[in-house]
This record gives sequence, C-alpha cells and structure tokens, in this order.
Amino acid sequence: MEKYKSPKRKSKAKTYIILFLILALGTFIFVRYYFVFGTGVKSGELNYLVNKGVIFKTYEGKLIQTGFRADKPEGFQSNQFEFSVANKALAEELMLASGKNVQLHYKEYFGAIPWRGFTKFIVDEIISVDDAKPNAKLPYNTVPD
Repeated sequence: MEKYKSPKRKSKAKTYIILFLILALGTFIFVRYYFVFGTGVKSGELNYLVNKGVIFKTYEGKLIQTGFRADKPEGFQSNQFEFSVANKALAEELMLASGKNVQLHYKEYFGAIPWRGFTKFIVDEIISVDDAKPNAKLPYNTVPD
C-alpha cells in the first residue's frame, strides 16, 4: 500500500524571513536614496551649470563661495559647492545666471541616483540672483580689515 504524501507547504518562519528581508531592503533603499537628510541655503558665484550624462542627462553645477578654508595648516582652498538640478525649467533659469551671485535652496540626500544627478545635493529653488560681484567696490591692491 502506498503512503499518502501531503503537498509540501512552506513553513511560516521562512515566509516571515522573506517578508522581513523585502521590507528591510525597501526601507534601506528609501532612506538611502529618497529620504531628505537635510535642507539649507548656499550662496556664492555660480561658476557653471551643464547638462551631461551618457544614459541619464542631468544638470550639474558648481557654486564658488566667498572665503577660503584650510584643509592643511599651510594651504588654502576655495569653497566649492557641487550640486545637481532635477527640474529642467529651474536649470534653464540657472544657466542664465551663470557668473552672478545666487542664493540656492537645496535638499541633501544620503546617496545619489543616476537619473536625479551625480551629487547628493539637489537644488530645488532659486532664492535670489544678484548681478553685483562680491567686494566689487573695493579698489585693487587693498585688503579689507
């Protein structure tokens, strides 16, 4: 007489482990790439804004901030803020402001996504655009106090 074989059932523990792993992976992806870690405003002279990329064309820019910082005790380096712009209309408006002093509102993420930009800083608003150069009223060969 042949023994009756019941169909194999997945154990509940294995199902819960798979569900937990899917939720953990989803949470990790959300926090790493979509959770806004910080927001702020940066101001300085807009150096450039370009549309570049091989598969995903994104807008990438650089803002030169006034002042210097020293990475080493003997050296100076200018403050540069590299950012991405996800909104095409905002990027086109920023392209017209190249070389001007601007204040930009940005969002900071933990990681970059190729279709959003190469950096983790995404500019989402232009606060102001000023045509005047910083310290433009100072005569040459003088140092401010």
